[in-house]
Amino acid sequence: MTILFVNACLRGEDSRTLVLCREYLASRGDDVAEVNLASLDLRPFDAEMVARRTAQQTAGAWDDPLFALSRQFAEAEDIVIGAPYWDLSFPAALKVYFEHVSVCDLTFHYTEDARCEGICRARRITYITTCGGFVEGANFGYEYVCGIAKMFGIPETRFVAAEGLDIVGVDVEAQLDKARAQLARLD
Repeated sequence: MTILFVNACLRGEDSRTLVLCREYLASRGDDVAEVNLASLDLRPFDAEMVARRTAQQTAGAWDDPLFALSRQFAEAEDIVIGAPYWDLSFPAALKVYFEHVSVCDLTFHYTEDARCEGICRARRITYITTCGGFVEGANFGYEYVCGIAKMFGIPETRFVAAEGLDIVGVDVEAQLDKARAQLARLD
């Protein structure tokens, strides 16, 4: 099985989120294709970019490099997203990535009765995060990913978080171990 790992751990190898992701992916033994958002120079769409993308969509030029990330996402069998909890959700780079991936007729389309229907192959998204504090209520980053999964036709989302990692007196390794145990139970 091919897993697409969307690495939104912008701190690089020092990221505790990335440590959990790498351990989880290593335990799977599957083929992993990694998209490292820190190394991509993705920009939010502006008017010129939208016009170019629309022209290429209209022309059906799906082999254009502009659609490479979208094609990769749509074809993945399983998706793992690693993103730290920043500003009530995740790093902006992940939102920009989703903006590039969300392409009508590649990751979703509209039916004749104007319903949005997802057309991605993935059977699930596993969202792994770490937080300096404890999140009270909904994790808006995960909630956003659930919305994206629904839009793209991905039937299952899974969530694992290690929280409280920057709080004085919290046993950080114990918190990470709880997340590791959750990850071990997933498959």
